[in-house]
Amino acid sequence: MAGTKGAVILVVGDVIAFIFSLVLTLVIRYGEIPSRSLLLSHAPAFSVLIVVFIIVNFCAGLYEKQSSLTRDRLNGLPIRVQIVNAVIGISFFYFAPVTIAPKANLFIYFVVSTALILIWRTIMYPVVAVTRRLSAILVGGGDDVEDLHDEINHTATYGIVFKEYIVPQEPERRIAELIGAAVKRSHATVIVADLHDRMVEASMPYLYSLIFSGIQVIDADKMYERIFDRVPVAMVGERWLVENSGTALGNRRIYDSVKRAMDIAISGVLGLMSLVVYPFVFLAIKIDDGGDVFVRQERIGKDGRVVTIAKFRSMSGNDHGKYGNNGSTDHVVTRVGRFIRATRIDELPQLFNVLVGNLSLIGPRPELPALAKIYDKEIPYYNARHLVKPGLSGWAQIYHQAHPHHAVATEDTRDKLSYDLYYIKNRSMALDLKIALRTIQILLKRAGK
Repeated sequence: MAGTKGAVILVVGDVIAFIFSLVLTLVIRYGEIPSRSLLLSHAPAFSVLIVVFIIVNFCAGLYEKQSSLTRDRLNGLPIRVQIVNAVIGISFFYFAPVTIAPKANLFIYFVVSTALILIWRTIMYPVVAVTRRLSAILVGGGDDVEDLHDEINHTATYGIVFKEYIVPQEPERRIAELIGAAVKRSHATVIVADLHDRMVEASMPYLYSLIFSGIQVIDADKMYERIFDRVPVAMVGERWLVENSGTALGNRRIYDSVKRAMDIAISGVLGLMSLVVYPFVFLAIKIDDGGDVFVRQERIGKDGRVVTIAKFRSMSGNDHGKYGNNGSTDHVVTRVGRFIRATRIDELPQLFNVLVGNLSLIGPRPELPALAKIYDKEIPYYNARHLVKPGLSGWAQIYHQAHPHHAVATEDTRDKLSYDLYYIKNRSMALDLKIALRTIQILLKRAGK
C-alpha cells in the first residue's frame, strides 16, 4: 500500500540525509573531501545517533501516513524534532565517553542536517513518492466512503485516482450496468467497492467477471483501514465480527503470554518508581482543597466484567461515574487536578491494576458502566471493544482527536470505536510498541507546555 511504501521511503531518505550531512559537515569544516580514516573516526558515534534520531522522528509522528508529506501538513514539525535531536546529540557528545573534536562539528552538523531534512521532505519526497496514478472507480455510499474518495483524490502518493463515484441508489439489477458503463468511460483498471453493501453485493457476479479482464477489485473497508488506520464502523456487521473474532480471541497464546509478562515487569518497576511522586501529589491535593487523595471508580473490563480502578482525585468530588444523558455533574476539575490530568499523573495508581491483571498497559480505555450501557444501545457492536483487556493507553488515545470524557458523546464515541476495532483486529507486540512510543511522545509534549 502506498502509505507503507511512503513511510519506508521517508525512513530511507532521512537516513541518507543524516549520513550525507556528516560527509558535508566534514567537507565544510576541513575544506576537502574527508579521508577514509576521518570518516571512520566519526562513524561509530554518529551511527548510534542516527538510530536515535530515527526513533525520535518515529515517536514524533514523522513517519505517519496522515502526516507524511506535503508541505502544508508539516507545520514546522521537522524543525522542532531537529531541535530535540540537537539536544540529544550535544548531550551524547559532551557526557558520553566518546571523543569527537572539534565540537564545532556538532553545530555545523545540525545546521546542515536540518537543511537537508527540510529539502528532502518538502521538495524531493513529493517527487520521489509520486507514482503513475491508475484510473479507478469507487462504488459505495456513506460518510466513510466519501472520506476515502476525498483522501485518495487529494493525495497523489496513493497511486490511484477515482474517475467515477457510484453511490448505490438505483435498483440492484442496475448497479452492474452502472459499473460496466463507468469502466468503459474511464478505462478504469481498479474498482474499489463496499462489498458489504447489500446493493453492491448483488453485482458480485459481474465484479467477479471483471477480474478476468485484468481489472482489480478491492474491498473499500480494507482500503479505508489501511489508509486511515481505523475500521469504518458503518461497514462493521456480524460478518466482520465473525471473520475477525479469531484475531481477538483465537490462537494468540504466545502474544498474550508475552504481553502479560511485559505488563507485570513494566508496571511493577514503574509502580515502585512512581511511589516517589505520591507524597508530593498527596500534599498538593490536601493543600488545594483538603479532600480525599484517591478516588475509586468502576469500569468495564474484558468480557464486560466490572473492575474497580484507583486514581488520584482530580475533581472536587467523586460522583462514582453516575452520568446521565446530559452528562451533568456537580463536580469541577480542581487546580491540582488540571495539572495531574494533563500529565497523566492521576492515572499512576492504575499501574497496580495492571500488576494484578485488571488492566493492561496497552488496550482500549475502559469505559464507565453508566456510559457503556448507553453506548451499547446507541452504537451497534459497541461491546466488541470488550473482547480484549482494556489498557492505560490505546490506539484511540493517540490518534482519535475528540476524546469523550465523562459525558455522553455518542458520535465521538462511535468515531473512537473505529480505532478500538482496528487495534482489536491488528493487535501485536509491534503495534503495542508503537502505541507505547507515541504515548511517551505525547506525555512529554504535554509536560513541556
